[in-house]
Amino acid sequence: MNEIENIQNNKSDGAISNSPQSIPINSGGLRDRNTSSTIAAISTANGVGGIAVIRVSGNDTFKICNSIFKAKNEKTDIFKQFTNTVSYGSIVDKNDEIIDDVLLTVFRNPHSFTGEDIVEISCHGSVFIQQKTLQLLIDQGCNLAQAGEFTQRAFLNGKMDLSQAEAVADLIASTSAASHRMAMNQMRGGFSNELMKLRSRLLDFVSLVELELDFSEEDVEFADRIQLNHLVLEIEQIITKLSDSFRIGNAIKNGIPVALVGETNVGKSTLLNVLLNEERAIVSDIHGTTRDVIEDLISIKGITFRFIDTAGIRDTRDKIESMGIERTYQKIEQAAIVLWILDCTQLSEHIEWLTDKIEKKAEGKKIILVFNKIDKIIEEEREVLNLLFEQFDGERIYISAKNRINTDELQDALVKSAQLPEIQAGDVVVNNIRHYQALQKALNSIERVKEGMIQGISGDFLSQDIRECMHFLGEITGQISTDEILGNIFGKFCIGK
Repeated sequence: MNEIENIQNNKSDGAISNSPQSIPINSGGLRDRNTSSTIAAISTANGVGGIAVIRVSGNDTFKICNSIFKAKNEKTDIFKQFTNTVSYGSIVDKNDEIIDDVLLTVFRNPHSFTGEDIVEISCHGSVFIQQKTLQLLIDQGCNLAQAGEFTQRAFLNGKMDLSQAEAVADLIASTSAASHRMAMNQMRGGFSNELMKLRSRLLDFVSLVELELDFSEEDVEFADRIQLNHLVLEIEQIITKLSDSFRIGNAIKNGIPVALVGETNVGKSTLLNVLLNEERAIVSDIHGTTRDVIEDLISIKGITFRFIDTAGIRDTRDKIESMGIERTYQKIEQAAIVLWILDCTQLSEHIEWLTDKIEKKAEGKKIILVFNKIDKIIEEEREVLNLLFEQFDGERIYISAKNRINTDELQDALVKSAQLPEIQAGDVVVNNIRHYQALQKALNSIERVKEGMIQGISGDFLSQDIRECMHFLGEITGQISTDEILGNIFGKFCIGK
């Protein structure tokens, strides 16, 4: 029996709990571990630094940490230490040899990230000290934490829902002001609250519809169909708005794809290196040097762009180069913005063929015409170029990538072409493909409810579609979870988070 059928047959319950633990979770791999065990991991980035933080969480946290920590103040006792307080002392091995002087911070349950007792040990950033301290913790009974296990425990202990847990990973990976603000909004529960309200309102109505089924012989109607119709239309609009925001959210999170296209040797790779401020692509006078796609990210004025340097478009019999050109066409179709780069000093005799190719592949895209090597032509030649492309109604920029002339102007044009609204505190923007897919399924379900009401179908079918919509909304927040979903989400986290 699937989960939707379970929900539908559980009418006596009257409600679905908002707790993420309302449906048992017993996932494979990471999720199989006994959550009463105590785990430890290095939470700071790999390598040498000024300091490192080692995190411990679980029932035996204080006992284990007390066995390897000696406070400078002999009266200090981890077991009696107040929550959110710090002690100064040393990490020692079984022979009382001092490994390092550290700061030890105590977080008592339930007032901690995981909802369990947590200790964070701040030590010097030596790799030896980090590994030695971690080994001492493991010797005393800790398990080495797996990817995402701390955040998983926070989810299982009701400290956050699943969408908030995913926002933790997004916050760590944020590369721009917009992606940071979007992750913070989601982590604080803005998206979750919106979905909770929708599910709660649907639940009220589905309970009344299902109550009618229990009195079917009396032919009574508890659920006001006019009010239900208004609710369905309102929820359809809200889900559609959330679903539509994915285009913006995905662009902010993963970078707006910008394809650099044109013939060979027009300066695409040089421009990419200038924009990235590093020698990312090979630059050569030899035609056809770039034979595969090169991608990299850069933040311009708070917006992340994903630049894609492509193989030069030309008629060639070289099989490898032809494969690269085919990938160029694919990237043009996938891009949101196309930088069509031309060499000011010499326009190809195949310019009409090239124009036709690019415009067909870039139909519906924002195209910026970039005339490169502007430093090598005079004003009269520039006017000739304008006449040749007078039918082109998009933006055109004249630059010298090699000498960095007008590259700032090009960056401004990119930001303008992105057309991304500024994310404010409290704005709900969907940026997760899993959330988007669940919203699409919820939208299909609510549209079936709307169509069913028009056709006057019976309450049991209405109830099934409403419950299905609630199911997909619940998948996003983790009110309804599966082993596969949890495994995919937490398995992608970094160790120590």
